[in-house]
Amino acid sequence: MDDCIFCDILAGQAEASFVAGDERVVAFADILPIGEGHTLVIPRRHAIGLHDLDPEDGAAMFRLGQRIAAAQRRLGLAEGVNLFLADGVVAGQEVFHAHLHVLPRQDGDALTLSVDYAPAPSRDALDTTAARLRDALEHTGG
Repeated sequence: MDDCIFCDILAGQAEASFVAGDERVVAFADILPIGEGHTLVIPRRHAIGLHDLDPEDGAAMFRLGQRIAAAQRRLGLAEGVNLFLADGVVAGQEVFHAHLHVLPRQDGDALTLSVDYAPAPSRDALDTTAARLRDALEHTGG
């Protein structure tokens, strides 16, 4: 894929500090870590986001992410872990090759997650949305 830094890393045309990998996915240190051990897990096959990510590659990303999170905890790099995948510009995606952040968390670290919740929707509204999603899943094979 042209102009994809992660594809360049996979091709050996850009540097990375590799952590692990298999036939489907590879993990390497994030160059702008939020904390020591911040790791990215990417599929070897280029996929921009969730819409074109092979489901088996996605499963492999989360399996490796889970193993890395456990290693972060064992090493004392994490008291907790966030897994984060941004899908699309509005979600904060900056590199358009699907990737999973494995974020080691420590009490008082620099990362904050904040939500300004709107009032909770009614049960009828939730049921309506759930029905729409069920219908969409049935018509897309999902």
